[in-house]
Amino acid sequence: MNETRAEVRLPTGNLSDDLPFYTRTLGMRLDMIYPADNPEIAVLSGHGLRVRIEKDAPEAPGTLRILTDDPDGFADGKRELTAPNGTRIEIDELNPPLVLPQTEHAFVVRRLADQAPWIVGRAGMAYRDLVPSRLGGAMIASHIRVPDGPVPDMVHFHKVGFQLIFCIRGWVDVLYEDQGGTRRLHAGDCFIQPPRIRHRVMHAADGIEVIEIGVPADHITEIDHEMQLPTEVERPDREWDGQRFVHNLAKESVFMPFRLPGFEARDTTINDNTKGVASVMVARPLAGEPSPWTKHNCDILFYFVMSGEMTLEGEGKDPYRLTAGDAFVIPPDMATRFADATQDLELLEVSLPGAFDTTIL
Repeated sequence: MNETRAEVRLPTGNLSDDLPFYTRTLGMRLDMIYPADNPEIAVLSGHGLRVRIEKDAPEAPGTLRILTDDPDGFADGKRELTAPNGTRIEIDELNPPLVLPQTEHAFVVRRLADQAPWIVGRAGMAYRDLVPSRLGGAMIASHIRVPDGPVPDMVHFHKVGFQLIFCIRGWVDVLYEDQGGTRRLHAGDCFIQPPRIRHRVMHAADGIEVIEIGVPADHITEIDHEMQLPTEVERPDREWDGQRFVHNLAKESVFMPFRLPGFEARDTTINDNTKGVASVMVARPLAGEPSPWTKHNCDILFYFVMSGEMTLEGEGKDPYRLTAGDAFVIPPDMATRFADATQDLELLEVSLPGAFDTTIL
């Protein structure tokens, strides 16, 4: 079997000045040095990195980032250092805490007819941004199309506070850590992907479309090269950061009275399984019942029109006639009304937090 290694080359003017810094201060191991009588090249390894320090190498000194779970105990607690050869060293946390930006509230309407561009992202999937402002980084909402057939995905996880996958068309097969074999998501079904749950998208049907909500907007997707899915043990009650995996099936849901008069809704159980972090509902109008003006005090209240039509009225705003594929966000304390809804209207409502107050005006 052939052995292959990779090195990062860094320049130096005096190797003897650099060796103590890289070995003692940074804790790297000296693996190779030559020529013996007047060393000009040293190879060191450590922290998952192999470095070749070479006298008069043509490259710029560059920057090395070292991630550790004890940054205060590494290099005497210094977060930035400069090696004798000029290389800048950054010391950072291996698993920094998740930062949730303060929401920048705004009334947002994003219509499919406006022809926002579809951007090809991870694993060949096409993304349409539903909330361009991302409410100051508080959330991201994406309309995603997945090419039909096998998906070139890898086992991965997301460092998030909340993540929803709601299928609006077609179907897709996904494997999840500790949740048994392949799970198929059909139109109207949804997954809650708790923080850091390992998963892999396997196969998509022709025309598959999903809505993905992520909190915060900027979050890390990390590949797990070690875990194999499906996992041997099925643990349906396992929690990740206090949240349980949810696979909600539309065909098993029951419509009940909704918080907005003139509508009924089905609950996806996400409020219960995230312990109040978020709620996801599907709402539809009741025949012959008008919908009044209302206000709410929810931090983030997002809607996607899955089918049908309605007019969105807002105080101080021109009315918007919305159709399937449109999305909108209603900020807290803004009076709005859902008017002139067609009977085939279905709305996806996502709220963070899961419980909030609605005032009928």
